[in-house]
Amino acid sequence: MITAEMLFYFALFFSDMRLLWRKEGLKKMDSRYYNAIEGNPVIAAVKDQEGLEKCCGLEDIQVVFILFGDICSIGEIVSRVRESGKFAMVHLDLVAGLSSKEIAVDYIKDNTGADGIITTKPQLIKRGRELSMCTILRYFLIDSMAVENIRYQQRTVKPDFIEVLPGLMPQIIDKISRLSRTPIIAGGLITDKEAVLGALSAGAIAVSTTNQDVWRM
Repeated sequence: MITAEMLFYFALFFSDMRLLWRKEGLKKMDSRYYNAIEGNPVIAAVKDQEGLEKCCGLEDIQVVFILFGDICSIGEIVSRVRESGKFAMVHLDLVAGLSSKEIAVDYIKDNTGADGIITTKPQLIKRGRELSMCTILRYFLIDSMAVENIRYQQRTVKPDFIEVLPGLMPQIIDKISRLSRTPIIAGGLITDKEAVLGALSAGAIAVSTTNQDVWRM
């Protein structure tokens, strides 16, 4: 007969195992990024200059996802983030004028000094790792195939983090956190405290959001 006490210890055991898996996955990652995200699990995602200036003025924000710019302006945008003492992660897919080839990662590394990259393209993640950048592979959870891709690509692509959108699916986040050793960031539609707590409780290490009220929580 399975007692409540047995269930408690089973849950505790699996929780410890998930933490161990995550730590194993961190061995090759620069711990500064993980510590910054763990220290404040709200990541400011900025989509325009106004949002950039506001997030740079918030002391608690440690990591910024840059979701705008072009090849002419991205260097200045990254510099503004880094001058404010924050880590700058550039979403390569959203920078106008950048190629979808690996050379785009080299351009960002050599010309902006960004700390890391975000992309939906596995080949760019691989190049980012070769250049010792922090890498965040973004997934849109539109069907069960997307979840299977996460299972497969954590072994072959090996990003430092995965970002899953939308972030308002705690059951799916919980499932992914059980099959993946890679730390999870929940993004998209995170607009209030309940959404943040729901994602974190489900197994995400952090949330990313453009909502400025959430930045100030």
